[in-house]
Amino acid sequence: MSTSNSIARNTTYYTIALIIQKILAFIYFSLIARFLGAENTGKYTYALSFTTLFAIFIDFGLAPVLIREIAKARHKAQAYISNVLALKIPLAIITYLLAVGMINILAAPGITRSLVYLSAIIMCLDSFSLSFWAVMRGHQQLKYESMGVVGMQLITVSCGSLTLFFNLGLIPLMLALVGGSLFNFLFGLFTLKKRLKLDLLPHYESDTLRTLFKIGIPFALAGIFNRIYTSLDTVLLSNLAGDAHVGWYSIPIKITMALQFLPMAFMAALFPAMSEYFISNHDKLKHTFEKAMRYLMIISLPVAVGIISLARPAILAVYTAEYLNSILPLRILMIGLFFLFINFPVGYLLNACNRQTTNTINMGITVVVSVILNIFLIPRYSYIGASIASVASTIILFLLGMRYVPKIIPYSKRYLLKSFIKILIACGFMLTAIYYLRPMASGIQFLWLVPIGAFIYFLALSILGGINRDDIIYIWNSIRSPRS
Repeated sequence: MSTSNSIARNTTYYTIALIIQKILAFIYFSLIARFLGAENTGKYTYALSFTTLFAIFIDFGLAPVLIREIAKARHKAQAYISNVLALKIPLAIITYLLAVGMINILAAPGITRSLVYLSAIIMCLDSFSLSFWAVMRGHQQLKYESMGVVGMQLITVSCGSLTLFFNLGLIPLMLALVGGSLFNFLFGLFTLKKRLKLDLLPHYESDTLRTLFKIGIPFALAGIFNRIYTSLDTVLLSNLAGDAHVGWYSIPIKITMALQFLPMAFMAALFPAMSEYFISNHDKLKHTFEKAMRYLMIISLPVAVGIISLARPAILAVYTAEYLNSILPLRILMIGLFFLFINFPVGYLLNACNRQTTNTINMGITVVVSVILNIFLIPRYSYIGASIASVASTIILFLLGMRYVPKIIPYSKRYLLKSFIKILIACGFMLTAIYYLRPMASGIQFLWLVPIGAFIYFLALSILGGINRDDIIYIWNSIRSPRS
């Protein structure tokens, strides 16, 4: 099978899985917000964010190393996964105890401590699952990971919805998430043993681990920075403003995270290919990067503009008037969505081309800026300040990464700029239509503006030449690629 067909199939598998997973997660979190209210939603979100800060100390950035190195030398998969397991088992125990000890030192309320204890179990299970699926990604096989993602979400949503319906409380709700993570862990374990015939007994080899660590240190630092970058605002907001503020902030954050499935799926399939192209074909690497940037611009800008224009009716219809305070931070975060999407190809390109140290330095600078902004803005402006800090940090990270892209590939700035201008004009037509039609929609009726806006956007983009025949063929081939 050709690499291009493999990319198309992997993109299709993982995109479909993430679409299903993110839709279910969006509906599920909407139910949580409506049933629990802002304060209890804040407690639930805080526990997950708190343990997320510790998760990197189990993985130490080894997942992207596994993907990249196995993509280059698949015969080494057994040695790599055995050594990673030998390392991660003791690290998981130590990290769990560290998270539990820290939440007790902070003297958190009893319910919060119990939620963190369970969330830390999820942290450990997900870390091992991450390694299992990294091995499969290195073999450019995302079908089984896609099945695991959907299965995990179905179990979580099913059990969690019953918990909400019968008003069983926060602890059983977190147990539902434990059940989903346990399924994904066991399914990943079974898949590696059955499909790749790997022996998953831990085995320590100093030379192999030394090699992995040497490559993985920048990834580990990047992972630490990323955890701080994505979770510290929620933790600080809880400690400085209270759980209700976390609940209001969690809505726009969850919406933003849910929308990341497209760049995540696209780049998960492209990362092994980028690693291969860096060695074998720089022209294909350049073409792959430009295509990823252009497609993600086509998707991200209209989504951001549409949500900004429809934020108020959407929040009121889905989350009720209790979450009116979520409207402004949602609009602010959507300003940064465009940069969030197009930063994916930049970061993945640097990692695929042995520039992980550069990526790590960029992330470190961004984290320092983010921490300073959050500490300065949250006490003054609460969740609004956290939103501003998030957008500013996202833009800074993108600009830092783009400085190094020309040093790797001679990408066409003119091509990307022309594409952006056409997309921006098409978004203008869409926004004008929504502006004039919005007074006619009340309550849940705002939903009919979504397909109308999308139709106008793509029609305008087609007329402007922003989408061509090659794009349609690529998308069609991805959809109809044969399954295996």
